[in-house]
Amino acid sequence: MATLTLPPAPISPRDDAIQLHQAFKGFGCDTDQIIGILAHRDATQRAYIQQEYRTMYSDDILKRLSSELSGKLESAVLLWMHDPAGRDAIILKQGLTKEFINLEAVTEIICSRTSSQLQTLAQIYHSTFGTHLEHDIKLQASGDHQKILLACVSKPRYEGMEVDREMAAKDAEALYIAGEKKLGTDEKVFVQIFSERSRAHLVATNTCYHDMYGGSLKKAIKKETSGLFRLALITILQYAENPAKHFAKVLHKSMKGLGTDDTTLIRVIVTRTEIDMQYIKAEYHNKYKKSLNDAVHSETSGHYRTFLLSLLGPNH
Repeated sequence: MATLTLPPAPISPRDDAIQLHQAFKGFGCDTDQIIGILAHRDATQRAYIQQEYRTMYSDDILKRLSSELSGKLESAVLLWMHDPAGRDAIILKQGLTKEFINLEAVTEIICSRTSSQLQTLAQIYHSTFGTHLEHDIKLQASGDHQKILLACVSKPRYEGMEVDREMAAKDAEALYIAGEKKLGTDEKVFVQIFSERSRAHLVATNTCYHDMYGGSLKKAIKKETSGLFRLALITILQYAENPAKHFAKVLHKSMKGLGTDDTTLIRVIVTRTEIDMQYIKAEYHNKYKKSLNDAVHSETSGHYRTFLLSLLGPNH
């Protein structure tokens, strides 16, 4: 369920391109006009606008936006202009580049995408940046964290809803033996089960774990693992159980305490707006007794605030 409010009548991408071109002209650009158009167009419309702009003005609208906008607004708008897979590829490439290294962002994308999404993503990554995603993961990530990222990216996973209860119980037992039951942890077992099983299967395994051992799998992961490896496992598990609740937590954490983690705020809002933002907003409100719109409003300002709130849609 997306939150995007689209214009009532279909607007031609050509008209949008003309209006954007006018907004760029003159001293300083008409930022309100740019936000007013781009924040209310879906992925297909944005792609058409890019094509029209290139045809009419022999210019790349992304380069134009980059030179007209700056700071957090520029980051958010440029990310928004891409289609989901292209955008994920950009987030991964940035997160895996030495100067901007952000392994949390890399973990979030890889651990919350389906197997087929990851395959498409890996192809786009390679054709855009001329390097293999696995290669960059090997360069920047390490240890068990590297192992689970590589496993998620390289192993095809079943995505259906059918679950073999017996196998889920076996997996629960294997995880218990590899974790809480022994001194130290057998991370191999965690990597294998978490990267190879479907979401529905992991949810069933979690239930079996609780029934068999009285504790939650999440608590076991927190106790037995640490750092980025722990983050990867928890992301996979939370996402399997309830994606919207998972992202509500990520957003809340990005705005908690002093200062805001704008990179995370932008990434989550931009990547989820056309997928499940209505659900994320509902989960956020349930959990934190405050609307996501209000939280974003109090943590941001100026055109940057206007853009994010436009993507979030009306405050219910």
